[in-house]
Amino acid sequence: MFALIELCGSDALRDGGTAVGFDVLYQGQTCRAFAVRYNGTAHAYLNRCSHVPMEMDYQPDRFFDSTGHWLICATHGATYQPDTGQCSGGPCRGGLVKIALDERDHTVHWHTAHNLKPIEF
Repeated sequence: MFALIELCGSDALRDGGTAVGFDVLYQGQTCRAFAVRYNGTAHAYLNRCSHVPMEMDYQPDRFFDSTGHWLICATHGATYQPDTGQCSGGPCRGGLVKIALDERDHTVHWHTAHNLKPIEF
């Protein structure tokens, strides 16, 4: 059974602003993930460039380019569409791994999946 995991308050995500980072267990490995807001909607992805699986942020929790319209990999310069995670330019293969979100009552939650779990302490 899949669950909703509380991530942050809705006001923590601003259009084109900094991300909220979080850790997940993806296919049995601990990975960093992030949530951003774009055009009023929250989106989340694994923090892993599709070109080479490296973290993308150029500073902690900073993924948007200077225009606030593209997610960019600081290492490779690959750009991704913030609402779909699809590659829009540069050296990338496919797109980012999207994590389903649910936003209600001023709170953002992420969805677990068969290959995506919270980190157990």
